[in-house]
Amino acid sequence: MGWLNILLGILGFAFGFPLGIVIGLAVLSYFQQTYLEELVIEPLHELDKASLLAVLPEIPMWVKHPDYERVDWINKFVLELWPSLDKAICDMIRETLNPIFDECIRQYYITSIEFRSLTLGSLPPNIQGVKVHETNEKELIIDPIVRWAGNPNINLVVKFLFLPITLQLLDLQIFAAPRITLKPLVPTFPCFASIAVSLLDKPSVDFGLKLLGGDVMAIPGLYQFIQEQIRTQIANMYLWPQNLVIPILDESLGAIKKPVGILYVKVVKAVQLLKKDLLGASDPYVKLSLSGERLTAKKTSVKMKNLNPEWNEEFRMTVKDPKSQFLEVHVYDWEKIGKHNNLGMQVVPLSLLVPHQKKELTLDLMKNISLNNNKNKYRGKLVLELTFNPFKEDNLNYSGRHLDNYSTTTNNKELGEGHMSRHSIGGLLIVTIPGAENVEGNHHNNPYALVTFRGEEKRTKLMKKTRNPKWNEEFQFVLDEPPLKEKIHIQVMSRRTGFGFRPKETLGHVEISLVDVIHNGRINQKYHLINSKSGFVSVDIRWKVI
Repeated sequence: MGWLNILLGILGFAFGFPLGIVIGLAVLSYFQQTYLEELVIEPLHELDKASLLAVLPEIPMWVKHPDYERVDWINKFVLELWPSLDKAICDMIRETLNPIFDECIRQYYITSIEFRSLTLGSLPPNIQGVKVHETNEKELIIDPIVRWAGNPNINLVVKFLFLPITLQLLDLQIFAAPRITLKPLVPTFPCFASIAVSLLDKPSVDFGLKLLGGDVMAIPGLYQFIQEQIRTQIANMYLWPQNLVIPILDESLGAIKKPVGILYVKVVKAVQLLKKDLLGASDPYVKLSLSGERLTAKKTSVKMKNLNPEWNEEFRMTVKDPKSQFLEVHVYDWEKIGKHNNLGMQVVPLSLLVPHQKKELTLDLMKNISLNNNKNKYRGKLVLELTFNPFKEDNLNYSGRHLDNYSTTTNNKELGEGHMSRHSIGGLLIVTIPGAENVEGNHHNNPYALVTFRGEEKRTKLMKKTRNPKWNEEFQFVLDEPPLKEKIHIQVMSRRTGFGFRPKETLGHVEISLVDVIHNGRINQKYHLINSKSGFVSVDIRWKVI
C-alpha cells in the first residue's frame, strides 16, 4: 500500500497546489479591488477628523474658497519662463545684497563676501489660486497662494581674516499668501508705476543649510529655532500693512510720486502699557514710519521703568501721497541685550487729516494689524498730535476731500506775499545725485557720494570698478527756515572692497551755495570736482516751501 499512498500524495499535490494559488489570487484580487473602489468613491463627509485633516492641506485654495480662481495657465507660463526668471531674480539678489555685503566688510573683520554659486534651480513656484480685489483707487490688488518646493543651489563664501567659511542653502520649500498691489495705474506702459508686496500671514519656510560641508539642521533643536526666527523676521518686515515697494517706471516719466508736503507728528504720551520687565515695568519708546518709504524710522527717547510715559517729542516726515499713505506707529520695550519687546502698534491713514489743521488722536494699541487677528488683548493707548502741511506749489494739485478748507493765492498781492514767504518760512530741501563722470582714484575706483549738510551726512551706494558711476539717489532735509546763507558739501569717495592699505581716498568735492536754489526753486547742473583732473558730478537740488 506504500506505493498507493505515494501516488495519491503526488496527485493531491499536483491538483491542490495550482488550485490553492488560483483561489488565493482570486481572494487577493477581490479584496484589493474592493479597497481601491472604497478609496476612490468614499465621500469626504464620511471621513473621520484625522483623515480629513490629513487630506485638506493638499487641496488647492481654489477648491476650498470659491472666490479664488484656478490659474493653471499662469503656472504653465511661469514654467516656460523660469530659466530666464531664475537668472533675472538672481541678478536682482546680487544687486540688492552687494551694498549690504560692502557695509558688513566695512564694519566687521571680514575680507570679502561673494556668491560662489547662485541659482534657484529648475523647479518653479506653483500658484494654487488667485483672488483679485476691486477698489475705487487707481490700483490693482492681487492675492495669490504660492507654494514652492524648489531645488536651489546657493553657495555663499565669507572670508573672515583669510579663513573662507562656506554656507550652502538647499531644498527650499515655501508656502506663502502674499498681497501684490500694482499702483498707481498710469497711461504709460506697463501701466503701473510700482509693485507693493506684503504678506497676509506668516509664511511657512523649510530648507536645508550646510556650514563648512556639515548639515547644520541636524543639530537637535536648532532646526525649529532657525525656522521660527526666519518666519518671525520676515513677518516683522513684510506682514501687512508693511510692504516691499519695487519701483517699475523711472521718475522722469512722472509716474513715481514726488513729495507733496510735511507731516508733523508729536508723540504726546502713552497710558497703561504692558509690563514686560521682571520687576513689573517696561522701558518704552515709540518708532514712527510712513508706508511706501525706505527712509530710516523716527524714534523717541526711552522712558525707563514707566507704564505711563510722557514724551512730548516732535518729528517731521515727508509725504508723497496723502490719500493712500498711512503712519505706522510701534511701541517697544527697550532691552539692553537681545531683541526689544513689542508692546503694541497701530496705523493712521493720512486721508483722515485736514491740511494745515492739527488733529489729536488716542490710539488703542494692538499686537499686530492682521486680517486673521481679531482677538487682541488690551495693550494700552498712545496719544499723538498730527498736522499735514502741503507744499505751496502743490496746494492747487491736492485733490483731497478737504481741499476747500484752506485757500491758495489767487491775486497779485497774495502772489507777491507768497513769493516773499518763500524766503521766510521752512520747507523741504531735496538733493538728488544722478551720477559722476571721469572720476579716478590713485589706488582703486569704487566710488560713492557723500552729502553733508548742517553736520548730517548721507551717502549713496558704492559702485564697483567704474569711473562713471550712476547712483540716481535722493536725499531729503526738512528745514524750519530757508538756508539762504548756507552751502551743501558733496564729496566723491572711493573705498577698497578687499583687505589692503589706503581703504579710502577722495576723488574730489564741490560746495554749492543754496541761495540760488531758494530764489529759483531748483538747480540742475554738472559741477567740476575740486582736486580732480577731469571729474564731474551731476547734482539736482530742489526747494519746496511749506
